[in-house]
Amino acid sequence: MSLASPRSLFLLAFLGCVAIMGGALYLEHALGLEPCPLCIVQRVFIIAFGIVCLIAALHGPERTGRRVYAFFALLFAAGGAGFAGRQIWLQSVPADQLPACLPSFDFMMEAWPWMQILKTMLHGTADCAAVTWTLFGMSIPEWSLLAFAGCILFSLYQLLRRT
Repeated sequence: MSLASPRSLFLLAFLGCVAIMGGALYLEHALGLEPCPLCIVQRVFIIAFGIVCLIAALHGPERTGRRVYAFFALLFAAGGAGFAGRQIWLQSVPADQLPACLPSFDFMMEAWPWMQILKTMLHGTADCAAVTWTLFGMSIPEWSLLAFAGCILFSLYQLLRRT
């Protein structure tokens, strides 16, 4: 199995997702940064992307199967990029124009109906606009968008490659 084989690349993409989630969990549990609703949605998209890549790596499909997996991976990566972009936009909006802060996610799960939780998480609030951590001048959603851009490029490569 060569390094550039589709199976190896899907495995590397899955391991990249594991590393991203490891970083997210480190920021949450070691540094005490509470994820906002949009952060949680982005985690769901990176996990979904990683699961597609893991299944593709285990399956080792031929050309058509590889394209199907790459298509679904592309959908999850694009969805995650959209939500990361929304969070970056929220960070640029003046604080007085943002929706109010929310109760904790655990409280919402216990007290609110599913549709209200989903609508709130997808819309974003003032919690999502707070910049609580940066690395090299980039906030967490900016890093997330960069990661999703890499996932999109990977998916397009797998989708369009000839072999």
